[in-house]
Amino acid sequence: MINQATLQGNWNEIKGKLRKHWGQLSNDDVQTFNGNIDQLVGLIQRKTGEARSQVEDYLDELTANGSATLSDAAENVREYVHQATDRIQEGSQQAMDTFREGYGQAEDMIRQRPTESVALCFGVGVVVGLLLGASLRGR
Repeated sequence: MINQATLQGNWNEIKGKLRKHWGQLSNDDVQTFNGNIDQLVGLIQRKTGEARSQVEDYLDELTANGSATLSDAAENVREYVHQATDRIQEGSQQAMDTFREGYGQAEDMIRQRPTESVALCFGVGVVVGLLLGASLRGR
């Protein structure tokens, strides 16, 4: 049975295949398709002289291929999204591991050298304060 939804959904591609298969069909002939498959089959029969069963078989073939193509495309998209999700999760996990490692190293350094750590923080605070003050005075 002809899949009407696939036929309408892929009409631009299918009408080109119809004109290629039956050269007697004009561009105007295929442009008039309004979703009625019986009218389309009748038009092709009148223009080409083909038997109704042959026309329907060819349309079945086109819509079956179109459905398979859409199904394959949907599967490819699902696979791509799955792979992208896995990569994002791996990247997030690596970033978290790196952050935890750096945080642990900073804690260890502060425990080993508390005086130097306080002096360093004080010095950084003074430098930032001076830079911020200079930038505000410049406005």
